[in-house]
Amino acid sequence: MVKDLRDAVVIGGGPAGSSFALELAKRGFDVAVFEEHPEVGVPSHCAGHLSIRSLRSLGLYPLPEGIVENTFSAANFYSPMGTKFSVHLAKPVTCAVNRARFDNFLAEEAKTAGADFHVNSRVQSLMLQDGLVRGMRVVKEGEGESQIATKLVVDTEGISSRLLRQSGLRALDGNKLVYAVEAEVDCVHDMEEDSVEVYLGKNYAPGFYGWLIPKRDGSAKVGLATRKGNPKEFLDRLMFKHPVASRRLRNAKVKRMAFHAISLGGPIPKAYAEGFLAVGDCASQVKPTTGGGVIFSVTCARIAAEVAAEALKNADLSENSLRQYQKSFTEAVGFDLGVMLKARQVLDGFSDENIERAVQFASRVGLDEALRDVDEIDFQGRMILSLAKKPAAFATLAYLAALYLSTFS
Repeated sequence: MVKDLRDAVVIGGGPAGSSFALELAKRGFDVAVFEEHPEVGVPSHCAGHLSIRSLRSLGLYPLPEGIVENTFSAANFYSPMGTKFSVHLAKPVTCAVNRARFDNFLAEEAKTAGADFHVNSRVQSLMLQDGLVRGMRVVKEGEGESQIATKLVVDTEGISSRLLRQSGLRALDGNKLVYAVEAEVDCVHDMEEDSVEVYLGKNYAPGFYGWLIPKRDGSAKVGLATRKGNPKEFLDRLMFKHPVASRRLRNAKVKRMAFHAISLGGPIPKAYAEGFLAVGDCASQVKPTTGGGVIFSVTCARIAAEVAAEALKNADLSENSLRQYQKSFTEAVGFDLGVMLKARQVLDGFSDENIERAVQFASRVGLDEALRDVDEIDFQGRMILSLAKKPAAFATLAYLAALYLSTFS
């Protein structure tokens, strides 16, 4: 059965999908969101460690009660050989959110604006006509398959990029993926409540890092990502053998565990086609340094909605019309993502010995004091430009460059 023509349909009810739907619905367009799970935000795959400044700039902070689990004004970094580098900031800069509640909050905002949500609704495939996207086939639990005709399909399906490939666009680069595990644990000991912890080194998280994020109730989120091997085995090693993490976690009880891939390759080269836009993880709009994608996904979703609204108003959903989306989000986040992509290349080239040297150098030159007033952690290209004016930060950047170049000598 072919249902009535929609202005736009969104695949996926995460932050990108709900943010696009909210902005388009506010402009008076008919938009529907199709989420394959029974509930938006469930299951959660993300630690939900977000920048307060970025949330505030998006008009999302302060968040409703019950979403924020903790706020942080400090971070402890542990080198591969156990050296500790601590940063104590002048004020809380990040927060941990309950991702299920956060995602549900965004979805409710979109519903209030007029967006139509369908859960238990899996998009099986795109409907193509002469190679162009014209709608999609959806299977809803208990109802069978429907064909949804639409002027615009917005793909926010996440990392799988299964439907992205059907649109004819280039899929994510599998060589740029890391594989993450995220666990919620009880019975954590000796944690600084206002501090996150980061664990570096190939023995525990080859190609990425591990993290420990405390909640105010004494529980925590612990996780890591790796380029190779089984992330669960690396997590066990982190929790029970790491000299610092094991003190916190050896008696911890795992309440929930989830696995997911993260794209660190920077945005795909083309995120639009006729009648089609890709937003969020499926377009690799993710920080290559930390793997965080929520803020950039929401930012790009709002840009996509602005471009879509203009295209719908002009009845022009051609590639030529929708290419403005790529141009606009590149102007908004491209510089920072480019800097982070280079930083990821540098980090990937470091041995554990060089990471150790870098951490020790940063401690000696007083980088912690230079970082004290930092409150920008998402737009890291701009952050680095600002920090480079401080002698300790400039010296550390120069030292990192020298270490990186030494790997080729």
